Amino acid sequence: MRILRGLYGAVTLALSVVLAAAVTLTSGGSAQAGQTTLRAADPSVIRVGSTYISVQSTGGGIAVRQAASTDALGSAPARQVWSDTQGRGEVWAPELVRDGGRYYIYFTAGVGANHRMFVISSAAPDSGYTAETQLALPGDKWAIDGTMFTFSGQRWFVWSGWAGDTNVEQNLYIARMSSPTTPTGARYIISQPRESWERVVGNPYINESPEAIKDPNGQLHIVYSANGSWSDQYCLADLRLRSGGDPTYVWDWYKSNGCLFGSNSSTMMSGWDPTLYVDGPGHHSFVLLDGDIATSPPAGPRFPLMFHAVAKGTPYSWSNRYWYTGSFCWWGGVTYSRANVPGPNTDTGWGLKFFE
Repeated sequence: MRILRGLYGAVTLALSVVLAAAVTLTSGGSAQAGQTTLRAADPSVIRVGSTYISVQSTGGGIAVRQAASTDALGSAPARQVWSDTQGRGEVWAPELVRDGGRYYIYFTAGVGANHRMFVISSAAPDSGYTAETQLALPGDKWAIDGTMFTFSGQRWFVWSGWAGDTNVEQNLYIARMSSPTTPTGARYIISQPRESWERVVGNPYINESPEAIKDPNGQLHIVYSANGSWSDQYCLADLRLRSGGDPTYVWDWYKSNGCLFGSNSSTMMSGWDPTLYVDGPGHHSFVLLDGDIATSPPAGPRFPLMFHAVAKGTPYSWSNRYWYTGSFCWWGGVTYSRANVPGPNTDTGWGLKFFE
């Protein structure tokens, strides 16, 4: 692991806090820093008590693993919890969420323009799941990479989708949920891939894999993947909701001015360095207690992260992606700037640093 240099806030103080943190994180013990034995994509991992629980697509189904550490997930037995008996199609990016003591797995299934979000649920993490139900997302458009979270007492669902019925670009949308299985009201766009650094690889240009987290000031962040997942330009970027902002109002969201976790220096935000050991890190999972953003970490120490990437020196392809363990911490005094849109041009608050 290394600490990525920052040019924002009280750098010396922040750096000393990070160095002094007494949080021990496993490193993976493989030739590539943090590489697990799981040759797979789209990790979703939560911690329940002292147990780490992951969920992944198995092609025609969904499997759950349980282990005492994130590193041990690769050697833990995979238990199939759902199979595509209805011929739903390609099964992508399952997301594990715990709500009210019950487990929910949100996933995408479909073919071509027919990809839609589905959900299954159970009282146990690795057995007893219900049959799949399609989420009635507003607009009923192509949708992938969805997940649910609770913020300010309201359940929300965030996902990547199309504005219409054709594959022009992938935007991030948010909608309210009246229950873990019931969207309500309209969908609202919160991000489009319109910045030059997130349009290096396209056809389509993409914002996808949104993950919610709450910073030490209580502000909501949606960290997402930009640029094509088929390219080593894949990276993580941040949306920060302004203090007191409305999650459904696009101009209350401020976007990082570049990638915060990526392998190409030309697309990194100023003060953030590219990775040393992996190419195209993306589609991450903040490993939170109960998967609840109310348990988001405070300022100071580093906390567990999982993401998929390709080892440097290996041809970049979907088949060469592995799950990696890493870590992240909050970084203070970070200014995101924008121009020619409603609202103030800058917003200063917490950003994130990511570590291999």
